[in-house]
Amino acid sequence: MKTKGSQRNKVNVITLGCSKNLVDSENLITQLKANEFDVDHDDGKVDHNIVIINTCGFIDRAKEESVNTILEYAAIKSQGEIEKLYVTGCLSQRYKDDLEKEIPEVDAYFGTMELPSLLHTLEADYRHDLIGERTITTPAHYAYLKISEGCNRTCSFCAIPLMRGKHISRPIEQLVKEASHLASRGVKELILIAQELTYYGLDIYKKRSLPKLLIKLAAIDGIEWIRLHYAYPSKFPLEIIEVMKDLPKVCNYLDIPLQHAADEILFKMKRQITQNDTRKLIDKIRKIHPEISLRTTMLVGFPGEQDEHFKVLSDFISEIKFDRLGVFQYSHEENTSAYALVDDVSTSEKMNRMNQLMEIQQEISWEKNQAKIGKQMQVLFDRKEGDYFIGRTEYDSPEVDNEVLVDAREEYVRIGEFANVLIKEAQEFDLTGTLVGS
Repeated sequence: MKTKGSQRNKVNVITLGCSKNLVDSENLITQLKANEFDVDHDDGKVDHNIVIINTCGFIDRAKEESVNTILEYAAIKSQGEIEKLYVTGCLSQRYKDDLEKEIPEVDAYFGTMELPSLLHTLEADYRHDLIGERTITTPAHYAYLKISEGCNRTCSFCAIPLMRGKHISRPIEQLVKEASHLASRGVKELILIAQELTYYGLDIYKKRSLPKLLIKLAAIDGIEWIRLHYAYPSKFPLEIIEVMKDLPKVCNYLDIPLQHAADEILFKMKRQITQNDTRKLIDKIRKIHPEISLRTTMLVGFPGEQDEHFKVLSDFISEIKFDRLGVFQYSHEENTSAYALVDDVSTSEKMNRMNQLMEIQQEISWEKNQAKIGKQMQVLFDRKEGDYFIGRTEYDSPEVDNEVLVDAREEYVRIGEFANVLIKEAQEFDLTGTLVGS
C-alpha cells in the first residue's frame, strides 16, 4: 500500500463508544505497530494517509455520532487529504449492508470480530504472539481489561448480542499474562469489563469463575486496584462479594446495572428479576460487605412506562440511595424484542424523567459526600487541570464518577501516584482536600 511522501503508512484510529471498544482499538493499534505502521489514536490532525473509525451502534445518539464521524472523514477523503478510510466496530457489524450503500466512500467495512480481515486488507500480518500484549491509550496508570466478549442475556431493549454475539470468556492464563504485561508498564489499576461479568467462566470452565480470576489478578505485583464493571443482578453469585471483601486490592466498588424497579417494566425488559429480589440482593451485598460502593444504571422511557411505573423507580432510588447512578433514555432498536412494542413515551418526557432521577441522585450524592468531610482517603491522581490536581478514590471509576481535587497552587502530587487526602469540602459530585502530611 503506497503512502503520500513517506515510506511508512500513518494511521489514525478513532474510537467511539464504550471502554470495550477502546480495548479493541488498543489491540488494533498494537498489531499495526508490530507491522511497522505509524499509529495515532484520536488525533485531530489530518496528516495520516489511513483513517480507521471504530464505531458504536448501541443507541440512537451513539449511532448518530458514528455516522456523522464517518461522513466527516468521507468528505476529507473526497478532498484528497487521506487515501484510505476503513470502518469497524458495532455500527459496522450491525448495519454493514446499509452503510456500504449510503457511504460508498469508505474503502471497506468490518465487524466487531474481524480484526484479522482488517489487518489483511492493510497488508499487515495478524501476530498471534501479541495476544496478551496491548498498547494502552488511557493514562499510563490505569487500563481496561476485557475478560469476555458478547452476552447470552436476552434483555428486550439491548442490541449488544446482535453486534457482539454470544458470551465468550477469555482463559484465566491469558488474562493474567495481559495483566502482568500491563503491570510491567506501570499500570496500577485494572478495570474489569465485559457485557456481563458474573457469567465469566461458565462457557469454558462450566462454572462461574470471576472469584478465581480475581484471586489470580490480585497476586500480580504492581497491580494495586482492581475494579468491577457491569455485573448482572439476576442469579448474582454472592461469592464475588466475599472475595471482594477478602482481597484488599479489589476496590470496594461494584457496577451492577438494574435498569428499573417496577415489576411490570422489568418483566417487559426480560430482566429475570423482580424489585423484591433486587432489594434482597442489595441487602445481602451490603450485609456481607458494608464498605461497598454500589453504582447502578437506570433506563427511562421504556415502552409502556407510565407515571406510576416511574414513581416506583423514583421512590426506589430515593430509598436505596445508590452511591453512584447513571441514567439512559430508552432507544427503540431494530431487531430487539422490544422493537415490537410501541415506543409511546415522548422524547421530551424521557428527558424529563432522566433529569428527575439525576436530581434525586444529586441530593443523595451531596448527603453522602458531606459525610466524608474530615475523613482521610486514599486517592489515585489522574491529571492536572488548571489549578487542581484531580484524582479518584477506590469508590470512583474514571470519567463517570466523583473526583477529588487538591489545590496545585499550594501542594504537589505526581500524576499516576497514590496519596492520602484529608477531605475539607464536599459538593454534589466533587470532594476537595489537602495532602496528609504536607
